[in-house]
Amino acid sequence: MAQSKRIETLCALLQKTRVFADIGCDHGYCTEYMLKNNLCERAIFSDISKGSLLKAEKLLGGYVKAGKATPVLGDGFFGVPRDTDEVLIAGMGGAEIVSILSDKKYGFMPKRFVLQPMHDTELVRRYLLENGGYIERDFTFEDTKFYDCIVGGKADETHQTRPYTDEEYEFGRENLETLPTAFVKRTEKLIKNIDKYITATLSEQSRAELIERQKRLQGALKGANSRIL
Repeated sequence: MAQSKRIETLCALLQKTRVFADIGCDHGYCTEYMLKNNLCERAIFSDISKGSLLKAEKLLGGYVKAGKATPVLGDGFFGVPRDTDEVLIAGMGGAEIVSILSDKKYGFMPKRFVLQPMHDTELVRRYLLENGGYIERDFTFEDTKFYDCIVGGKADETHQTRPYTDEEYEFGRENLETLPTAFVKRTEKLIKNIDKYITATLSEQSRAELIERQKRLQGALKGANSRIL
């Protein structure tokens, strides 16, 4: 079965590892990719939805029987060992991802992670860099809709991220430095949308906030070189 560009993009970012965990696994396609390509010795796939987990169990049934995959019905990192080597969390809001990572009972900073928040990506960036994580990649891609993706892991002597600026927290460092096509398209679309709202009947404060937001968006499209000059 052909997979979506979104799933293909996420899978391409996963690395060969010992123990892999797919949090909010939905159909289980990314876990199947890891196991089918011998990219992990063992996989844990979890979902809070019993229906979604059953779909994934059906897809991954052979691996479950062979003891190579373990289904977990639960929220966040429930049932996921802290020594798990690589974690994928995709398809949920940024605040929810932060809640999973910071949960006092089950949360932890993964050794390596691939995160794909649906919105509030700035919250995720800030949490990671303020709580012992590092960011290796941080970019926008397109598959019918626009998606943000953050790749990184637990910071150590060899993996560090220089502090982000407020602009980098808002838009993503890699986006600002390389201006990928998807990021440019999304930003231009947001600028046009603000043009429509500014012409509406708004309070002075609301209009001023929109104009400031539009200026930040326009500034994000100038590119890294123009910000250095």
